[in-house]
Amino acid sequence: MEVTQTYESAYNELKQITEEIESEDVSVDVLAARVKRAAELAAFCQAKLRTTETEVNNIIQSMEAAAKKGT
Repeated sequence: MEVTQTYESAYNELKQITEEIESEDVSVDVLAARVKRAAELAAFCQAKLRTTETEVNNIIQSMEAAAKKGT
């Protein structure tokens, strides 16, 4: 069963990793893996935001087009 990543879960994990790194709670042995995971999460969040922005813009354009037809 595949678990779908949400923006919120990715953001929260990214925030946790950032806090670990900033507080130096991550050992040198796992630092590279945590930084790699943080980069993956950041890319996921950016892509999700871009997709959402596109969807919202499309909805707004559709609404504006429907409003023009109604006038």
